Amino acid sequence: MREDISGFSVPRWRLTRWLADAGSNVPGYIRSELIASLFGTLPIFAGGVINTILVSAFIAYRIPRPEFIFWLGCELLICGTRLVVLLISHRNAKAGKATPTDIYILLALAWSGAVGYGCFISMMSGEWVVATLACLSAGAMVGGICFRNFGAPRLASVMIILSLGPACLGGALSSEPILYVTLLQIPLYLISMAMASHKLNAMLIATKLAERENERRANEDALTGLLNRTGLLAHINDRLSALQQDQTGFAVLYLDLDGFKLVNDQYGHASGDEVLFEVSRRILANLGPEDAAARIGGDEFVVVKAGEDDQDLTAFAASISENIGERIRLNVGSSVEVGSSMGIALAPRHGSAAGVLLDKADKALYQAKAAGKNRHAIAL
Repeated sequence: MREDISGFSVPRWRLTRWLADAGSNVPGYIRSELIASLFGTLPIFAGGVINTILVSAFIAYRIPRPEFIFWLGCELLICGTRLVVLLISHRNAKAGKATPTDIYILLALAWSGAVGYGCFISMMSGEWVVATLACLSAGAMVGGICFRNFGAPRLASVMIILSLGPACLGGALSSEPILYVTLLQIPLYLISMAMASHKLNAMLIATKLAERENERRANEDALTGLLNRTGLLAHINDRLSALQQDQTGFAVLYLDLDGFKLVNDQYGHASGDEVLFEVSRRILANLGPEDAAARIGGDEFVVVKAGEDDQDLTAFAASISENIGERIRLNVGSSVEVGSSMGIALAPRHGSAAGVLLDKADKALYQAKAAGKNRHAIAL
């Protein structure tokens, strides 16, 4: 299944899914955002590509042996292919199409492997200027890998090992005993960078969870879990933007409860909160996947309903009123009944701005109340 939150497809293959996995307790929307982060930080990507191509080209020029020419060829082929896949991915993401994420991840591994191969053959060459240049380049790449790919810490860890790990083998097989120190130094560096990528990933996830929780609290009514006024206005504006594209109208139903004040006066505010919570639950039971509900203060609710047919909306309003009107059992042992009056405004018939639609629906609500309780009216 393709996630479309970020525009970039989540991996499909078992290996790439494992490499990109951020943990079992990470919500789907964050997983999608983490995948998108792999396609970002383009300056770091460009710097890494330019660096590895220049280093391999310089060394191949200095030591024109087959293994070094092969390394340069691998760098040119892999980096060129990565660039093409990256551009295709960004283009597809903007167009809402599937992106070749699995191929992109495998190419990242291939690139890291090529960097590591270059380190190994450079250390085995016996030319220490070349070996130093290759290892310095790989060490720099490890930093970029950690920073660019910590959204997928397993992928970052594998890339780090592939990039600089072969230098350990080269040091062990070289004719210079002093290079045996790399058997201790490089693994410690690799472990610390891999740990850093995991720590950065955990911090990023925690930050995103906090952002989403703050957004939820800013847009959600604390008592009922419905949208609050801020969330409602944002939802209506989103629907108005979509209306300009697909011309699908919708209705704004403004309702308040009849008899709610008597519940508060007789049983107290705690029982009143019970009624509000149960009413919100009953409203939600009537909604479709494209609909939304909000509590905007006291006993006032707003429903945003897909469709603009008067007859269908009248039937929908009657259904909500019937559900709300059923007796509500309170924790104090008593049961109460409340009714509801509704005013309905239609978009785009009655307006193309959130404030206008709410105002028209509110005026229609007063028309319904003037005609008696448990009624609804469509704006004029």
